[in-house]
Amino acid sequence: MASIVRLHVDHPLAEGQTVPVDGGQAHYLFGVMRLGLEAEVRLFNGRDGEWAARVTQAGRKRGELTCVAQSAPQLDPPDVWLLFAPIKKARTDFIVEKATELGVARICPILTDYTNAERVRVDRLQAHAIEAAEQCGGTYVPEVCKPVKLSRLIDGWDRGRMILHCDEETAGSGMTPGLEQFSPGEPWAVLIGPEGGFSPAERRRLDTELRGTVLRYSLGPRILRADTAAVAALTLWQATLGDWQ
Repeated sequence: MASIVRLHVDHPLAEGQTVPVDGGQAHYLFGVMRLGLEAEVRLFNGRDGEWAARVTQAGRKRGELTCVAQSAPQLDPPDVWLLFAPIKKARTDFIVEKATELGVARICPILTDYTNAERVRVDRLQAHAIEAAEQCGGTYVPEVCKPVKLSRLIDGWDRGRMILHCDEETAGSGMTPGLEQFSPGEPWAVLIGPEGGFSPAERRRLDTELRGTVLRYSLGPRILRADTAAVAALTLWQATLGDWQ
């Protein structure tokens, strides 16, 4: 039995609600997937949960779907952001996809002293986040923010949001305090550096200007690649303070 197509739409969803589709979505549904009238589709918009819908109009360039019943409630992630320095294209795509699957509220590319990557296309990364949510059964799509310099981020940081600073200098240190000392439900951000790590000036600013807000954290005895570190850190945070309880 073929799996049911899931589609993210920017449209309200409710029983009996009709949802127009055109352009790329119409081509995907009726050209690529070859869905016909009465075919079932699952829809979500990031706000109203997942809805079972039927194809009520199908054409090469446009069509219409009608919501029948809610198939899953809205599930928002905990208030955790991923701050990461962009790396090579395919690996940056991987980070965005896995962060969406693991459950984050926001994805923020940051430009550090040692960031070495191509120009960041936010629209393309946002599309990857949508595709990841469609494929993993999620009902929430995290916003991918415009890239911002780490120095500027530090300048305007809200001290009410803790930062889990995954610094390669702590690898094998055995000094990391456990996340268990904190309470679930508080806002956090996970900070992952570039392939070259953080510069001494960046470490100094994080440790001094955001003292009490930054938790330097070791991800074990080995230095991880940036994309691996992002997955490992989010997994540890979710298992300890997130919604994997």
